[in-house]
Amino acid sequence: MLEKIEGIVIKTQDYGETHKIITIFSKKIGKFSALARGAKKTKSRMAAVTQPFIHGEFFVYINKGLSTIQQGEVIHSNRAIREDIIKTAFTAYIVELTDKLMESGEPDYFIYDQLMQTISWISEHEFAEIPIMMYELKLYKKGGFVPTVDKCVNCNRYVDLRSFSIAEGGLLCSQCTSIDPSAISLPQSVAKLLRIFLEVGIEQVGTIKMKERNIQLLRNLLDAYYDQYGGYFLKSKRFLKQMDQLK
Repeated sequence: MLEKIEGIVIKTQDYGETHKIITIFSKKIGKFSALARGAKKTKSRMAAVTQPFIHGEFFVYINKGLSTIQQGEVIHSNRAIREDIIKTAFTAYIVELTDKLMESGEPDYFIYDQLMQTISWISEHEFAEIPIMMYELKLYKKGGFVPTVDKCVNCNRYVDLRSFSIAEGGLLCSQCTSIDPSAISLPQSVAKLLRIFLEVGIEQVGTIKMKERNIQLLRNLLDAYYDQYGGYFLKSKRFLKQMDQLK
């Protein structure tokens, strides 16, 4: 059955000498993979619409196995991202994380919307650390390993949250911090931001202000948390860390 599907290209893979298999995260049917015949030919009409990060409208023959793209039209090329190595690295990371944590054939309008808004933010701004962390937490929730950030993970108190425990899987209050000597101390304002990052949509990111040292603190915390619970190796994450070391 031929369907018109809006989505964003999150993964490409060469197939034979002239074709590609592309993975699209769509609003209508979720994540799916499809064969794009002739997409490796530079003069092919399929070449432009099957590039990474393309937001497009695709006409797809949907099959239980591998679907086939008949044709496509670019809605937004996200050219500004592909022309900037840092923006490319950030976007590659969030789409790879999306590919790893989202099941095929399970649409999620909220995650789709948040991904599109995060990519738009990366495209239009120099600094994208906050929206990226907001999107990560929402994906962690979808993946079933989100940390407890609205209360103490040990005693369920909602107040005086002072530290984050990787081992316990969330925030600890002042009375429970001692259960994990390796717990990471957090200013209470930063602990509150974790809950906001999880619950608030990225469209509200303009109202969130953070000091650079607190951004780095949360970045290191989320990296350590994913390393413990994420379960998937991310090539794009390794590249981001290498770029960080060169700064």
